[in-house]
Amino acid sequence: MSSTNHSKLVLSATIASVLAAGLLSASPAAMAAVKSGKAAVNEKCAGIAKAGKNDCGNAKHSCAAQSTADNAADEWIYVPAGTCATKGGKVLAK
Repeated sequence: MSSTNHSKLVLSATIASVLAAGLLSASPAAMAAVKSGKAAVNEKCAGIAKAGKNDCGNAKHSCAAQSTADNAADEWIYVPAGTCATKGGKVLAK
């Protein structure tokens, strides 16, 4: 096998591995959207995140998984569009 063909094979295997890792880490809801062919549409929903389960930062901290209390009004998670109010949360602007 030539050096060029070997390099192409290694590159292809690397790309396949990265793609597979990304698919394995996707949420079940995202995977369902991919399988159905529909784009997942989410909204930010405040007030329903459990401690340590928030999706991103706010005025108190800058990262996900740093909330310290359940259902804090300023902590949010992504939920499928149209479901936030039914869960008792408040939709935030993206």
